[in-house]
Amino acid sequence: MSTPEAPVSAVKVRFAPSPTGFLHIGGARTALFNWMYARAQGGKFVLRVEDTDLERSRPEFEKEIMDSMAWLGLTWDELYKQSDRFGLYRDHAEKLVAGGKAFRDGTAVILKVDKARDIKFDDLIRGLIVFNTDEIKDQVLMKSDGSPAYSFSCVVDDALMGITHVIRGEDHISNTPKQILMYEAMGFKVPKFGHLPLIMGTDGARLSKRFGAVAVSDYRKEGFIPEGLVNYLMLLGWSPGGDQEIIAMKNAVAKFSIKKINKTAAQFNMEKLKWVNAQYIKALTAKQLAVLAVPVLKEEGLLADGFDPAWLERVLELYKSRMSTLRELVERAGFLFTDDFKVSDEVRAAQLTRVMPKEFALLADHLEKAEPFDVVTTEKIFRGVVAGLGIPMGEMVHPVRVALTGDHVGPGLFDTMSVLGKARTLARLRAAFV
Repeated sequence: MSTPEAPVSAVKVRFAPSPTGFLHIGGARTALFNWMYARAQGGKFVLRVEDTDLERSRPEFEKEIMDSMAWLGLTWDELYKQSDRFGLYRDHAEKLVAGGKAFRDGTAVILKVDKARDIKFDDLIRGLIVFNTDEIKDQVLMKSDGSPAYSFSCVVDDALMGITHVIRGEDHISNTPKQILMYEAMGFKVPKFGHLPLIMGTDGARLSKRFGAVAVSDYRKEGFIPEGLVNYLMLLGWSPGGDQEIIAMKNAVAKFSIKKINKTAAQFNMEKLKWVNAQYIKALTAKQLAVLAVPVLKEEGLLADGFDPAWLERVLELYKSRMSTLRELVERAGFLFTDDFKVSDEVRAAQLTRVMPKEFALLADHLEKAEPFDVVTTEKIFRGVVAGLGIPMGEMVHPVRVALTGDHVGPGLFDTMSVLGKARTLARLRAAFV
């Protein structure tokens, strides 16, 4: 079992997205690990919107990022926007010029970098990292258009906001020595740094849209639930120990240790994500699942206002162990919500030629007398008809299932009949060969 670090007083971390695009999986994992570390240490989690790129920053992206974080349960304690803080950056740049540590180049402000010096920092995840300043050129602090450079605004904000730990992706490692020089020039305390490994696709290449590098909001639309997605993101580089893969957020926070994050790249696997999500769906009651499923079904035009909640819960009880996402409910159980469903030519050829129309008509006539129209009664009648025809059960079960559902696999046939109801069951049997 992994052991959390001893609590550090006044731990404060931040997640600092740029609103130039939607919140993607890599960013969400960075936010999650920052949030978990803050909660594990009794500290604070800051959301800082880094919108200094005024041309590319968009309010719709900012809203999507915040909505996605809230949906994932990553609530923040403080919120800042860098576009509100330009005056602070200018003031600190001017102080550096006045102190002889920076110089002007037209309207830009540049930090002087002394050469032949090692910059060392003990990365929380990777250990000691060393850069030589011979590899670092003089750093732009304020651009000629009056906006701050990325690293400079980060340093000013992290210092003034009291950020104690900067946990971010490994693509920022090369920024760290430059930022340490800025901390030192301004006389600020240097925070601790931890750089998370990249997320790779199953092909070993950097994650691309083909392997899941899409927005969190896309996963939401695809029918993943927040607890499932968060649980999976935790496993991309960290483990609660003991081969445990399904873990509630509260328990994960209690076990979380940033020093236990892997140094090597994590591999994104869509099938594993679906498996994790399926475990959470299975654990929900039908009533809880209905709250999540109704918006998806309505969006697809399969459910209207005034639907029967009890009937929907029966449907969900029947399918929740067969779903890995809410969207799969539409794909697998759509026949229960509409009579306009398709039977593929392949399935029709394989299944609906086995039984003649008269056998279907006979079954429908007998089922019409079923009272109540439940699992026990329909199965008894079905078996009686099959016995009377002198054919194996399988020769009747599969074609009937296709006629009722459009597919040759699914939940138990008699469970399906019961949920479908007598009227629609009979209508579909009688229309199968029309």
